[in-house]
Amino acid sequence: METRPTPLSTVAFASDHAGVDLKSHLCTLVKDWGYTVVDLGPQAGESVDYPDYADKLAEALKTGAASEGVLICGSGIGISIAANRHPHIRAALVSDSLSARLAREHNNANVIALGARLIGPDLAADAVKLFLTTGFDGGERHARRVAKLG
Repeated sequence: METRPTPLSTVAFASDHAGVDLKSHLCTLVKDWGYTVVDLGPQAGESVDYPDYADKLAEALKTGAASEGVLICGSGIGISIAANRHPHIRAALVSDSLSARLAREHNNANVIALGARLIGPDLAADAVKLFLTTGFDGGERHARRVAKLG
């Protein structure tokens, strides 16, 4: 029997053109799980620049419009680098459920990045679910290390 995650917050999603389909799929799932979703675009597959959408998501977290975020580009690499330019963002590039859980549990990530060309929709959904339902460990060694991130 599958357990449904307990809603924690509002989740912002943004992607580039390579991530539009996966973003749409994940937005639907996360809404079905009971979360409020903010889709920051794009809505179509025309070529766009991923830093612009990482900036939109960072602004949504900064203003409190969302408290967690999911970013998607072809590899997840560029959009995670762009997001981490913002001091209030701790974006982790994840490729599986374990990395999503550890990003939250050990690093208190508030954003995960996925590579639409590298991860399938089922694995991406599992990663997002674990990211949203895992809390920060908060132990002294993890808290000390996260504090050094800024």
